[in-house]
Amino acid sequence: MVLIILVINIVYVSFFTIRMILTLKGQRYLAAFISTIEVVIYVIGLGLVLDNLNQIQNLAAYAVGYGIGVIVGMKIEEKLALGYITVNVISTETDKDLPKLIREKGYGVTDWVANGLEGDRLSMQILTPRKYELRLYDTIKEFDPKAFIIVYEPKSIHGGFWVKAVKKRRIKA
Repeated sequence: MVLIILVINIVYVSFFTIRMILTLKGQRYLAAFISTIEVVIYVIGLGLVLDNLNQIQNLAAYAVGYGIGVIVGMKIEEKLALGYITVNVISTETDKDLPKLIREKGYGVTDWVANGLEGDRLSMQILTPRKYELRLYDTIKEFDPKAFIIVYEPKSIHGGFWVKAVKKRRIKA
């Protein structure tokens, strides 16, 4: 019984985590479908615990399963890597053509010269699917190991090169 409750709660919380992420990403129909499965699993797991509330190990299994489920759900989401990220890069390497080198790897780059405390800087804004996030970091560090990198997740993207080309683009290793 303890193992069943543990597994049920791991699955339930994993579904819960994925559903929340899908909801935040605006994928409402998939999130609604997953929530239907999630609630069935939740009711079964909670029912097992409540029917056997006098056995403390069941409650412990429920709690531990919940914690493990959070971790499993986050790992699943990392593998799915839904959505896009915007990476802002500030480099002191103004003499290298970093934007061109990064574009050759398949990324869309908007660049401009910026002024920093200690002189001119190259500033770049790069939009990429999240699944290429780590590969992009490696690419940037390969060309400028001292680059200052800030990453954020845009809520919406509209118009321009990004909307048309980013979905079609193939990132090179």
